[in-house]
Order: sequence, then structure tokens, then C-alpha cells
Amino acid sequence: MTRTPNEASDVRAWEIAFMATGQTAGRGVVLETDRLLLRPWRVAEAGVQRELWAERDPRVPPHRRIDADGHPTVAELEEAIRAGGVSSAGLPAVERKATGDVIGYCGLIDRGRGFGGEPELAFELLRRTWGRGYATEAATAVVDWARSAGYGRLWATVWDWNTASRRVLDKLGFTEAGCEHGVPGISLITTRRL
Repeated sequence: MTRTPNEASDVRAWEIAFMATGQTAGRGVVLETDRLLLRPWRVAEAGVQRELWAERDPRVPPHRRIDADGHPTVAELEEAIRAGGVSSAGLPAVERKATGDVIGYCGLIDRGRGFGGEPELAFELLRRTWGRGYATEAATAVVDWARSAGYGRLWATVWDWNTASRRVLDKLGFTEAGCEHGVPGISLITTRRL
């Protein structure tokens, strides 16, 4: 999973996942690989998003986990999908073609940061699907799409302790360009020329 380490503090933490400024690369695009479809979220899939929130590593910053009051709720996630938030428009759902189930998200976001305005690659999959190459397959499709759309470079941030996501980024050809210190540790900044 890739994340921006510092989020806006003046917005309810659980809403941040659905905010985007400027362009959200990949909006409306459906990508297909041998095993996967990357496509817009459906309201009925809000439970999958809730499961992603619920199973996040405890080292993930609190604003990216379910809070003490149980936010975001499935109803709040359903509303975010209806409203076309980042998770439903800019970060496509990853669906396994063989079974038709959604297992996470993968796409590009632009939070007004990055190197020269390039978008950030972001992905997160349900734990029960890890270790099968889905993240690499989905992210490869997104990188290929970004190249064909004319982007010159992508970036991604990843916590230094997130070895699985670091391996995916390495397979995709991302290289370390710096780091940021914060809570809960060091966030590595990686880039890839297209």
C-alpha cells in the first residue's frame, strides 16, 4: 500500500481517503489484465472498502484506520462511492475476473504534491489475496496506462516497514528518491520514469 505520509489535519480523518485536488488520473478508465479488471467502484462494494480499513496494520497512522467511533462506516463509504470520491473514481476497484469479487484498489491520485506534478501510484489489497501477484499485475496495468496517457514519471510513498509494497514497487522499477520522517516512522519516496 502506498500513502502520502502527511494529510490535512483540518478535515475529518476518515474523509481524507475520498478527497482529491486537481486531476485524478485514471478517472473513468477500465483496465484489463489476464486475471483482473480495474474499474469504478459500485455502491454495493462499500463493505470491501470497510474491510480494507479494518485490517490495516496498526502502524498505519490513525487517520487511515477505523476510528474509535467506528468511522468510516459502510454507509459513509457507500456515500463516498455515490459522490465519486477518489476511491470510486480515481482509484479503481480491483476485481478478479474468474470470481467477480473485488479485492482492493489500484490507481493514480494527485494530491497536489509529487515531483513536477506527476501523480502518485496507490494500491491496497485485502490480506487474504496477498502473495498471488495481484498487486504487481494491477499496478503494472496502471503504470502502462500512465505511460500511454503521456505521463513522464510517477511517484509512490511507502512506509519503510511495508516490505510487501516495497517489493511490488521494486518489481515495477520504482527507485528511492528520498524519505520523510513522521509518525509512525520513515516514509520512503520512490519514483519511476515512464
